[in-house]
Amino acid sequence: MFQFKQFTIHQDQCAMKVSTDACILGAWVDVAQAENILDIGSGTGLLSLMMAQRTNAGIDAVELDLPAFEQAKSNIAESKWSDRIGVFHGKIQDFSPDTKYDYIVSNPPFYQNHLKSEKVQKNQAHHTETLSFEELLDSVLRLRTTSGKFAVLLPAYEAKVLEDLAVSKGLFPQKKLTVRHREGAKILRVIVEYGSEPEILENTELLIKDAQEQYTGQFSALLKEYYLIF
Repeated sequence: MFQFKQFTIHQDQCAMKVSTDACILGAWVDVAQAENILDIGSGTGLLSLMMAQRTNAGIDAVELDLPAFEQAKSNIAESKWSDRIGVFHGKIQDFSPDTKYDYIVSNPPFYQNHLKSEKVQKNQAHHTETLSFEELLDSVLRLRTTSGKFAVLLPAYEAKVLEDLAVSKGLFPQKKLTVRHREGAKILRVIVEYGSEPEILENTELLIKDAQEQYTGQFSALLKEYYLIF
């Protein structure tokens, strides 16, 4: 169980547990003006709940793995925003809602060439067999509004692979956040917000901890509305 300031995440049925990088994604995305949000691969429902906390938008969360879907449903049902978040079980490739979304967010499976786990559920959560980058982008293009944004979190190499593919499909990186554990450490994750305009508006770096192994002011400012320790 992971306790946040305004909601609780139970995660015993999910292969993808609450992680620091996922929390950074949920806090970083700019959903203030969004009216309809889509969470692709919702896992525990973490991102949907983080976004619901600071927006009045309607949110749809789609999850392929049945135990994760059930857990997301339960976590969201226990929250104060359950009336604004719909949870759907199935493949995003088959998802056909009545609406389009002005903000889409995903923390997708991304390992393409790594050793596979013997656990099927963990493979689905971490590897791209069930959702390739091309299928992800095609789903985003099908489901977003004309001016809709798409934010995605990936390791550095996979982020570049997806970016090249996205640009070829007419989606351009407009904001980037590079995440490192500390100064000089290798890149942990890259979060990119895509849109229709072919220009980067913002390119920043986030350090999680300082040289004394304390959380940076940058990190605590981003997560203060969520983490109990701040």
